[in-house]
Amino acid sequence: MSVHQERRDGVALLILDNPPVNAISAPVRRGLKAGLDLALADASVRAIVLCGAGKHFSGGADIREFGKPPAPDAPVLVDIINLVEVSPKPVVAALHGATTGGALELAIACSHRIAAQGAEMGLPEVTLGFVPGAGGTQRLPRLVGVAPALDLILTGRLILADEALRLGLLDEVVPAYALRDRAVLLAGRVAETGPRRTRDLPLTALPAEVFERAAADLAKTARGREAPPAALACVQRGMTLPFDEGLRQEREVFLSMVKAPESRALRHVFFAEREAQKAPSLKDGLALRRVSRVGVVGLGTMGSGIAMAFANSGFSVVVVDATQEAVDRGLAKVRATYEDARMKGRITEVERAERIAAVRGGVDYADFAEADLVIEAAFEEMGVKHEVLAKLDAACRPDAILATNTSSLDVNVIAAATRDPSRVLGLHFFSPANIMKLVEVVRPAVVAPDVLATGLDVVKRIGKVGVVVGVCDGFVGNRMLYAYRRQADFLLEEGALPHQIDRVLRDFGMAMGPFQTSDLAGLDISWRIRKRQSATRKKHLRYSPIADRLCEMGRFGQKTGAGWYKYEKGSRTPMPDPEVEAIVRAVSDELGFKRREIGDAEIVERCFGAMVNEGALILEEDLAARSGDIDVIWVYGYGFPRHRGGPMHWGEQFGLAKILETVESLHAQQGELVRPSTLLRDLVREGRGFAAPAEPEGKEKEK
Repeated sequence: MSVHQERRDGVALLILDNPPVNAISAPVRRGLKAGLDLALADASVRAIVLCGAGKHFSGGADIREFGKPPAPDAPVLVDIINLVEVSPKPVVAALHGATTGGALELAIACSHRIAAQGAEMGLPEVTLGFVPGAGGTQRLPRLVGVAPALDLILTGRLILADEALRLGLLDEVVPAYALRDRAVLLAGRVAETGPRRTRDLPLTALPAEVFERAAADLAKTARGREAPPAALACVQRGMTLPFDEGLRQEREVFLSMVKAPESRALRHVFFAEREAQKAPSLKDGLALRRVSRVGVVGLGTMGSGIAMAFANSGFSVVVVDATQEAVDRGLAKVRATYEDARMKGRITEVERAERIAAVRGGVDYADFAEADLVIEAAFEEMGVKHEVLAKLDAACRPDAILATNTSSLDVNVIAAATRDPSRVLGLHFFSPANIMKLVEVVRPAVVAPDVLATGLDVVKRIGKVGVVVGVCDGFVGNRMLYAYRRQADFLLEEGALPHQIDRVLRDFGMAMGPFQTSDLAGLDISWRIRKRQSATRKKHLRYSPIADRLCEMGRFGQKTGAGWYKYEKGSRTPMPDPEVEAIVRAVSDELGFKRREIGDAEIVERCFGAMVNEGALILEEDLAARSGDIDVIWVYGYGFPRHRGGPMHWGEQFGLAKILETVESLHAQQGELVRPSTLLRDLVREGRGFAAPAEPEGKEKEK
């Protein structure tokens, strides 16, 4: 049963039991309706308690049901909530673990709420592209005040029980072990006074400027998003409308937004992220290797970030660099980062001290003797990587996992420097590693299955999103970045300018355009890679020299005050530079391009069309298991707008036929630099998307 029932001292307990998060699916709603009807009809029941089995009260509505026909004979959540709110017997919500979305909307319609210490709650609907649809925008402002409600609804952030108590969302916070007992006691007390209806609580009016300021903030923080402004409008309308009319309008907005592209895209990413944790090549139940002590080679930007990522999650970390000076400098950076976090209130003094103590450093590889996992973050040169892996092979236990953080080198070749390549994999962290959530878990040819599975599990344990990828130049993310960036560079030669391309792609939803991103990262980093690749680059293929010219002038980006843009001293604001425009125009002349006006639509179609095609080639070559994996990589690693679902999902919505047309045109102009994907051609011919299964051979398609 999805809802169990118990009786205690005249109180009916309705216990949600739908693992893993007690989602309020159709069977749960049926169970709640039956349990409420039974309790309301039973004269011996004075009050009702709603609680959850397992680790959580409830994660809210089952979003797998969204966009599907209503389940037969199952009430919608709004019906359950209305039944709770008009109940003549008080209904108490006993919350533990997570209470989110529709589950919190159910709880705030109850007469009273009690929570276990450490419980978290919130209305994250806007992060999935819709507004709360079961009264959240109407009841929460009445319960906690309009301003705090706006904060929770527009950000979708979760709060802990102590904050919820301060806001007035909860009546009590109790130890977890006592939650149900105390809930029964509370229900018994309020049975004497009768139910308290949230809908009857008064609203405190706010000046119109508050809503205007919130709208202005959303214009900056929610670029291109529809859900946050729609949620703001629902709250604002509720200030003047009768309660039932506010509910009705909120529901209309919710139902329309669930069907909209933004919500479909966000739900796609939600499920794709969870699917990415399941590598199809790995068997369920595979025994993992124990990892509690971690080593890191190199204490530069990447190495120190990786060390902190593990220290943040309670791992013991030992770091080794070539000189004591480098070690001291790296550890000083670690201490400074943690002190800055403490000063900004992100961590406590105790957490700061614990994390600093978790990281120790030295210059001797023998310090890795007891490490379970060692990650090298040394200089991005194959000779350096080989030397480091050989030293690790000699210093570490035979069962220790060895990982490389390379972003572009062949992990198979790196692994060959060890006696047992089966214990080597790639863990490609993104910079800054202590902040960025993505890790590409790179699968070399001979890696042991338990090593790959352990690597994926460790990434999850440190709060990162791991995606298994195969070995190729740039792996999945950077390989697609090359295709994207190549078109941006070629567009410069043909008539565009850096600030135009960056503006168009920011308007699309990218956090930054490619040239501003390059200035932030440093032009010298990619220049070093291009120089290394120059010996094997095919001379007949088109190549843009503009970035090389800038580097030859010492324009390495923000750190030198000039790159694709110029920067005033102490400022990170990019300003278009006539000197760069002159270089762009000169290169166009040298290469024989007659500059023309480039439209915004062409910039989007070329940059992202080439990217989608490259993703299709990656799927063809079995370098990613699913198109959703590619979308997760680009959303978490490269700032692709989440509300567009990642490049592969976006490509499907934009139209794969139009993508193919663009790619075919680019192939005609640029040759093998843009090789049309056979998979993409097949999908267009068959009218399928990336995730849709092919028709079995011999089966006639349904008319």
